[in-house]
Amino acid sequence: SACRLCIMRKLPSVLARTLTSGTSASPGLLDMSEVRSKLRDIVGASTNWRDHVQAMQERKALHTLLAKRQEDLPPRRMKDSYLEVILPLGSQPEIREKYLNVHNSVRFGRILEDLDSLGVLICYTHTKQETQQRSPLSIVTALVDKINLCQKIIHPDCDIKFTGSVSWVGKTSMEVRMHMLQLHDGDYSPVLDATFVMVARDPENKRPAFVNPLVPESPEEEEIFKQGELNKLKRIEFSTASLLKMAPTAEERNIVHDIFLNTLDPRQEGEGTVSFRSRKLPPNSVWIEDAKLKGLEICHPEERNIFNRIFGGFLMRKAYELGWATACSYGGSRPFIVSVDDIMFQKPVEVGSLLLLSGQVCYTEKKYIQIRVHSEVYNANTREHHTTNVFHFTFISENEVPQVVPKTYGESMLYLDGKRHFAAVMKEI
Repeated sequence: SACRLCIMRKLPSVLARTLTSGTSASPGLLDMSEVRSKLRDIVGASTNWRDHVQAMQERKALHTLLAKRQEDLPPRRMKDSYLEVILPLGSQPEIREKYLNVHNSVRFGRILEDLDSLGVLICYTHTKQETQQRSPLSIVTALVDKINLCQKIIHPDCDIKFTGSVSWVGKTSMEVRMHMLQLHDGDYSPVLDATFVMVARDPENKRPAFVNPLVPESPEEEEIFKQGELNKLKRIEFSTASLLKMAPTAEERNIVHDIFLNTLDPRQEGEGTVSFRSRKLPPNSVWIEDAKLKGLEICHPEERNIFNRIFGGFLMRKAYELGWATACSYGGSRPFIVSVDDIMFQKPVEVGSLLLLSGQVCYTEKKYIQIRVHSEVYNANTREHHTTNVFHFTFISENEVPQVVPKTYGESMLYLDGKRHFAAVMKEI
């Protein structure tokens, strides 16, 4: 069913056409390694860990370049931020190893890292001032709204092309739409669509900073901009109805009650009474508490971003890999990623932190497995734990998977939350 997604691509391809027609696409496209070095140049980040403090000190002086109001910044068009980047897996076999998984396809975690870097560069392109060599803005990923795939397999020996541009702008935030295509028989065919939200902050990454407004130029672009506005409203709605704030709906309460009744042990019935304490697992099911995996990462300087924090793409890759392993061990066969949605970056992760990840199967339906990965940092000095991210992944397994069953009220909320995420993904595809 994920393949139906490819039909919904008219807008992105129209956008790519309108954007490229206005700009001469350079024959020497950027490649992924250039994206990262370009980012370092824009920010003035040091490539040497020891010099980093000095580089960050120098950024403080850029405060004077910040706009006092959004109106002071020149408006931009969608094509101003449009970028095409090549990942030459076919033409440069030497970079293939880094992207290869054991099934001889591309590691999706690496693609998440690339999308994150590209999203940031697109935003810097949107906010670039000709007179300034360095940007006074610190642009960071606030959330991954969604990534939907329409290909199960990404081939490790064919070139990949990423395209993208800013699609919506608020006062201090920007939505970026990116598309990934892969070369087959001389043609690029769609693999995935991604929507990220980035926020701009001051040079020290402490307070929000204004970004250039965006002016749509055609009915298609108006439509894309309007969609960005709708995405924002949808996120607010989803978060307002969160089970951490609101009670489940009547329908959801019935679902939880049915699951509860289904797990009571009929053998405990005596004189028409049932023991609430004695629970049994229905056939072909697994308790939620038995469907989790945990992981730990030590955050080394190698994984830092241009602001000396841990790179968001690395966090996504690690969470995805744990999510995949959780789905794999649960379903007993190779799972394929269908969708990534609603990844909130709540707190930055400092270099040197201990990153604790826990993957949980929270909902299943036929061959689908909905996984939630919770990530938190542990500070050994203060002995405190802080949630940094919650990730949601939808996988499809090769065979039908057992039902996952909650036992406690808390687990039932996890189950309902997973069911909501799954329903939202299915609606999209």
